[in-house]
Amino acid sequence: MLLADYAVVSDGKLTIVGGGWSQTGPEPAPFGIALLIQVPWDQSNTVHAFAVQLLDADGEPVVLETDDDEDQPVAFGGDFEVGRPPGLKPGTPLDFPVAMNSTPLPLEPGRYEWRLTIDGESHQDWTLAFTVRSEEV
Repeated sequence: MLLADYAVVSDGKLTIVGGGWSQTGPEPAPFGIALLIQVPWDQSNTVHAFAVQLLDADGEPVVLETDDDEDQPVAFGGDFEVGRPPGLKPGTPLDFPVAMNSTPLPLEPGRYEWRLTIDGESHQDWTLAFTVRSEEV
């Protein structure tokens, strides 16, 4: 996972602009998240579900109020399936690139973390932490 100013998937590859930052603010800014999920050989041709959720410093989901005055968690995800191309050597992992771009999020100063889950599982290295700076005095 990588934070960027902008990310897009084209022809099975990630294009990342302004990638690799871990601090933002204090003003909200648009951003992108780039993911490269490597699917094990034996998990290809199977439908998988992924979710990426924004958590606060206490590990609680970040929720924002919508235009309908409802609280909604900051998250995205979906289902995916990666097929084996002909001639690929057995055991070779298969890439599944994902790019998501967001409008500016009104986040309070502090530490946050994007957490990836695949098929309901998460690992410590499937996280991406960043800091929203406070206003300078």
